[in-house]
Amino acid sequence: MELLKLIDELEDLVEESSGIPFGNKVFVDKKQFLEIIKEIRLQLPDEIKQAEWINTERQRILAEAQQEADSIIENAKSYVQEQVENSEVIKEAQKQAEKIIEQAQHTSKEIRRGAREYADGILEKIQINLEGLVETLKQNREELK
Repeated sequence: MELLKLIDELEDLVEESSGIPFGNKVFVDKKQFLEIIKEIRLQLPDEIKQAEWINTERQRILAEAQQEADSIIENAKSYVQEQVENSEVIKEAQKQAEKIIEQAQHTSKEIRRGAREYADGILEKIQINLEGLVETLKQNREELK
């Protein structure tokens, strides 16, 4: 991740800068420091776009899962109707149809749950990265004071 590399560069710049005797402060090359900050600002929109893309993908996956679930349920209903019309043993057809619908609903729930977990995991990783970035920036600003 380019953003983390830039933060590492910023940290290296502070670590490698000359220190002030008897203090915790350092002399930092202003031009170099501001250049790295500028790069970080340029990278942030990409990170935000990535988070938005992941959220869009999450919505798409959930919509696909819902569509698939609806299709499975509709197919199951069609199958049930056909079995009732063509079957001599209506009770058996009803049992089978209920089982298919139950399986379809279960599959639908599992697909939606999996899609939500996947999207949540990705969003969590991005959140952690962004929180770490913010914390590092705060620390670096404090060190510069």
